[in-house]
Amino acid sequence: MASIDGQWDCTAQSPMGEQQSVLTLTSKPDGSFAGTNAGPLGALDVTEGQVTGDHVSFKMELKVPFPMTLTCEGELNGDVLEGTIDTGAFGRFPVKATRRA
Repeated sequence: MASIDGQWDCTAQSPMGEQQSVLTLTSKPDGSFAGTNAGPLGALDVTEGQVTGDHVSFKMELKVPFPMTLTCEGELNGDVLEGTIDTGAFGRFPVKATRRA
């Protein structure tokens, strides 16, 4: 299992433009992970985090400007995580995160 722990500088290409945030992730003894994603609109809890090989998935519950579940999936390659955020009715958009040293 690839290591997910650390702080990640995250950039999502959303319909509202480029969104910057800091993703802080910590693995749990059962192999899952949790954390937070902090950006200009506040912080979101990271839930249901799983790493299978190099595949990463997790969810976040957006409250503002309206409630929605964000489903994130991607591939972990060392200190880079690249994937997509699925917003449901608003579609999917690319996201890239780089682990801080």
